[in-house]
Parts: sequence; C-alpha cells; structure tokens
Amino acid sequence: MYKNINAIFLIILIILFNINTIIYAQSENKQMIIVLDAGHGGKDSGAIGRRGQEKNIVLAISLKLGKLIEENLKDVKVIYTRKTDVFIELDKRAEIANKNKADLFISIHANSNKKTKPFGAETYVMGLHKTQENLNVAKRENSVIVFEEDYSKKYEGYDPKSSESYIIFSLMQNAYLEQSLSFASFVQGEIKNSAKRNDRGVKQAGFLVLWNTTMPSVLIETGFISNKKEEDYLLSKQGVDAISKCIYNALCEYIISIKNKTVAETTNFIVNNKNAEDNSKDTVLFKIQISSSSKQIPLNSNHFKGCKSVEEFKVSESSYKYTVGCDTDFKNIKKMQKSIKQHFPDAFIVAFKNGKKIPINEAIKK
Repeated sequence: MYKNINAIFLIILIILFNINTIIYAQSENKQMIIVLDAGHGGKDSGAIGRRGQEKNIVLAISLKLGKLIEENLKDVKVIYTRKTDVFIELDKRAEIANKNKADLFISIHANSNKKTKPFGAETYVMGLHKTQENLNVAKRENSVIVFEEDYSKKYEGYDPKSSESYIIFSLMQNAYLEQSLSFASFVQGEIKNSAKRNDRGVKQAGFLVLWNTTMPSVLIETGFISNKKEEDYLLSKQGVDAISKCIYNALCEYIISIKNKTVAETTNFIVNNKNAEDNSKDTVLFKIQISSSSKQIPLNSNHFKGCKSVEEFKVSESSYKYTVGCDTDFKNIKKMQKSIKQHFPDAFIVAFKNGKKIPINEAIKK
C-alpha cells in the first residue's frame, strides 16, 4: 500500500514539475514590450545647462539604450515616444505605452537645481512626495504642460503651481507600485555599483507622465546638468554609454526577477491547490493575519503594501480579516511571519481547518 502511495505521489510531482516548466517557458517566450520615453523635446528644452539642454541629453541616452536592447534582447520589443527633437504632450506619452500594452515604461530625464553642488542620479515612481525636494523635481518636470492647450481640462483641474494638487493627485492608487519600485532599485544599484556614480536613491513624487500609465513605470533623473562636472559627463560619449548600460543591466535584472517570480507564484498556486485538496481531509492550514476592518478592503489596495495573494475571510457583517501565506508546516509560516512583520508589526499566525478558524494551540498539536 505504501509503495502505491509513494508511486502516485512521485507521478504527481512529475506532472506538477512539467506544468511549472511549461508555464515558465511561456513566460520566457512572451515578447516583452518596453516604452522608452526621452523627456521634453521640440519647443520644450527641459533643463538648460552651461553647454547642453536636457532634451538632447536624454534623447541620446534613450536611443543608445534602445539600441542595446534591440541588439541583445531579441524577445523584447522597444517602442520610443520620440526618436527626434519633437514635442510630445505628457498624456500622449502614457497613451503610447497604454495602446501598445507595454510591460514597462521608462521615462528618461536630467535633473537641475538652483545650486550647483547637487549631483547624482535618482529614480522616481508615482507616489506621494515625502520631501520638498522631491516635490520641486515633480513641479519642474510637470511644468511642461503649459505648452499644451487646455491642460487644465486634460489633467482634471491639475494646477502645476499648487502643492495641494500634488497631494490629491499623488494619492491615486498605483497598482504597479511594487514592480515599479523593484525596477527603480535595480537602476539605482547599477548607477552606484557599475557606473560608480552618486546614488541619490529611489523616491516617490507625483509625475504627470507616470499618472495614466497602466504598467510598471519609472522616471529616471540621470544626473544634474546644473553641476558643471556632471553636465560634462552627461554630454560625453562615455557618460551616455555608461548610463545607458546601467539602465540596460537593470532591465536584464528586472526580467530575470519577473521570470523567477512567475515560477514561484506558479509553485505557490499548485501548493495552495494541493492545500485546498488536503483541507477536505481535515488538514490544518496556517496563515498570517495582517489586518482587520469593519469595512471590506479591496485585495489590491495599497493598504496591503504590495503583498501578494491576500485572502479575506468574513467574520460578520461588519468584520473582515485579511491574511497572507498558506502552509501546513508551522515552522515555515513562522519564518514567513518574521518577514511580514517588517511591514505589519502586529501580524500574527492563525489556523484553519475545513475552512473554519481554530485555536492556534489546537492547530499546533494536530
């Protein structure tokens, strides 16, 4: 009997492995679409330095980056918002990405400051600014909408001079925040470690060009043209090549992370389904409760800080509980709890049997 059970279990493992392999292969064969957005252009010069203009610097970086991708990543399609010195409205840039169902939107810019000392690169994602400096960067980049007709109607009454507009505008939910932050961190890592440039970090602010994109999106400030040395670097072939290579390397890292995550989520899906089957056989499932509410919370809400596979169980008409994770092994769920506590300090383990919550002590004994 035990031999038969072992044989069946082995067959199941082989089937699950093959399913996982097929899905992984599909994720590899799917063509990825990247939109490269060289900021400003045409009548909008962007920031102006002693020798150069932002619009020309970022176009050179964008074209070089696109060439690297096209020559080395055959399963990635590159779409440019502009390849020449033309003016493209901010909402049109997002529209290009959305219409082409892009997987990633990269907006490339060069920074500027009233002071000449600041230098280094920083990458922004859509979000609420935490410092006046972040707000100032967003205000400067967003100010180009004055070149557009009827901008107040197009951007729902947004006022580029009003700080309140940024707060309201930035509170909009970003469903792709986790992926955007992931790519942004890869970019900054490459800037620091490969190009040996000053890493000013990953930041959040309300950029209109990122507002309506329906995919992970970042805005990269490649350096300060208000700083003489950095402007010279960004205008040089060495600088253009180095910054382009950094973003390219970050993209490669990001693609690998997506593929790894696809495999992990597929495995979790299989394990969760197996757990569901085991559940009918009185198996105890351990989960981590991260939140409770008197009102229902959307499972993709920013309230859950990017957690995957959030589950809801209704206690009463006015009580909802939310959990992440699912495992039959208490030790495994205990390890996961430590990680979850970094974002949810009050997270605790709960147990279920046949779909009903049971005391944790009873669950551990079982």
